[in-house]
Amino acid sequence: MTLDFRLSDRIDWDALKRHFARSGRAEIDDFLADGQADAIRDHLLARDDWNLIMNAGNKVYEMTRQAHAEMDPAQRRELDRHIVNAGREGFQYRYEAIRVPDDDRSAEPSDLLTAFVAFLSSPEVLEPIGHILGRDDADFADGQATSYGEGHFLTRHDDEVVGKNRRAAYVYSLAPMWRAEWGGLLMFHGEDGNIEEGFAPRMGALRLFSVPQPHSVSYVTPFAPEPRLSITGWLRGRS
Repeated sequence: MTLDFRLSDRIDWDALKRHFARSGRAEIDDFLADGQADAIRDHLLARDDWNLIMNAGNKVYEMTRQAHAEMDPAQRRELDRHIVNAGREGFQYRYEAIRVPDDDRSAEPSDLLTAFVAFLSSPEVLEPIGHILGRDDADFADGQATSYGEGHFLTRHDDEVVGKNRRAAYVYSLAPMWRAEWGGLLMFHGEDGNIEEGFAPRMGALRLFSVPQPHSVSYVTPFAPEPRLSITGWLRGRS
C-alpha cells in the first residue's frame, strides 16, 4: 500500500517559527492532509512485527511480542523488577517499536511507515521545518514507530549522542482521544526539577523540539484503554 503524503494547508509556519525561537519547542496540530494520519495508524495497528525495546545501562535489548508473551509469570515478574529498579535512579525505558532502517535511503519505501519517514526527509518537509528551526542544515529524518502500553515509560534524557548530528527531535502522535491522566505524556524538565511543559498525545499532531533538551515520557497507567501510538525520530545532518 502506498500513500501520496501531503502537508496540511492549515499550517502557520511563521507562527511556529516564533514559538520555537522562544522555547525550543513547537507543535503542529494537523501535520498531514486530512485522513492520512488515520491511514498510518490503521497500518501500524495491523502489523505484527513489533519488538519490546528495553535497556540495561548502555546495552539495548529487543524481544518479539511472541517471546514476551511466552515468558512464564515468574520470568515476567523478574524482568519487571529489574526494569523498575533501574528506572528509579538511572536512564531506563521500556516500550515497543518497529524500526525504520536508515542505511539505504535509495530504496523504494515498502510500507506506510517507511514512506512516512522518507516523506519527512523530502525537501517538501525539510524546507518548512528548517524555517521553524531557524537553520537549514537538517539533511534527512530517521524514525521508528513506537507503542507505549501499560507499564511502558522513558526516563529523563536529552537525546544528545556524539556522531548522530541530531538537529531536532520529533514525535508524530497517532493516538486519538487520549487523556493526560492515562500517562504517556511527553514532558520537558526544567532546571528546578519541575515540568516546564507537557504534551498529551493528540491524533495527527507533530511535536518538534531542539536537541539537547531534557525530557521524558511518563509511565502509561493500567487504565489507559490502548497503547500510545506514535512515530518518533530525529532530523539529522550529514556532519
